[in-house]
Amino acid sequence: MSRKYQPNSTTNTFPLPSVDNMTLAYDFIFRSTSDGILLTNPEGVIEQMNPAGAAMLSIPVEEIIGRTPEQCLRHNPALLNLFARPGGQTLDIRLPKRRLAVGVATTLASGERMVILHDVTEKQDLDSRRVALAHTIAHDLRNPIAAIGGYADLVGKFGGLNEQQDKFLGRIRQTTAKLHEVVESLVDLAWIEAGMPLAHRPIEMGAVINKAVHQLTALAVAHKITIAISLQDPLPPLMGDPERMELAIYQILHNAIMYSHPEQTIAIHAWGDLNECYCSVADRGIGIADEEIPLIFDRMYRSKDERVRDIPGGGLGLTMARTIISRHGGDIWAASNLDVGSTFTFVLPAVQPETISYAASQD
Repeated sequence: MSRKYQPNSTTNTFPLPSVDNMTLAYDFIFRSTSDGILLTNPEGVIEQMNPAGAAMLSIPVEEIIGRTPEQCLRHNPALLNLFARPGGQTLDIRLPKRRLAVGVATTLASGERMVILHDVTEKQDLDSRRVALAHTIAHDLRNPIAAIGGYADLVGKFGGLNEQQDKFLGRIRQTTAKLHEVVESLVDLAWIEAGMPLAHRPIEMGAVINKAVHQLTALAVAHKITIAISLQDPLPPLMGDPERMELAIYQILHNAIMYSHPEQTIAIHAWGDLNECYCSVADRGIGIADEEIPLIFDRMYRSKDERVRDIPGGGLGLTMARTIISRHGGDIWAASNLDVGSTFTFVLPAVQPETISYAASQD
């Protein structure tokens, strides 16, 4: 089974808006955005603050406009620093009512200073809850799982076992080991599938691939596997969550190592154009039967092949990789020949270089 994407070579052009339309658009964004915006003139006097900014700071607009930040924001040193420091700046800003914002400041060509406040209270709460949930589930499940494994080890010490009984105990040990691996991955997958927020910043695909390879180098050495990396230079610019994308590549690569034959090479190749970025991971291993290829991305699916079932795994890695890639607007597919090897390929939408430049300037 294979799938091919034809890069879209069409160049889209858009008419530039008139000055009046740009003013109307700016006014609409200024008043309707949920981010707070404050603007000082070249002399350092606050000239504008939008409704979201007034709500975030719990300060009426009339107490801000026409005054300097030093006069009206003395109680918030971090926010005051955004106005005082030159060039682009990013700081965490404490807001009233125990809320938190990320403040981004820049000096415009006109000499005006703009500060944007993005409330991240809910995101931080979600991250904290995710970590707490993972720890709770891991604790509540791992203790009984460890107990099961411990009792399985004790059984053989209280009398001899026949071949069938010894086989069953081996299965129990394998199952408990698999459950240990699955617990945290299952929480992470559920969190991602639930639509929890991902980061939105520049992704350096080459660096992400190298990090995933570095994490798995010891495992590859233990399995006598060589990893070869081939990267187009430069790769198309991408936006998204670098850490999640690293996790997706890690899962695909981990899968390739576990199901490869010793003394073989796994090849990672990344390339692209102005519209899309591709990445493939090719191994020379067990391979996948044609009828199983549509199922391999399903949660908890494991092949019926006994060679696969003898290898520890929870059947979540490819599901997690597909979910992360899908959340980034991409797609993933597999091509395989049984007893020859498999190639997993995914594609992500590229963005315009100026989008990356703007995002980097706000970092």
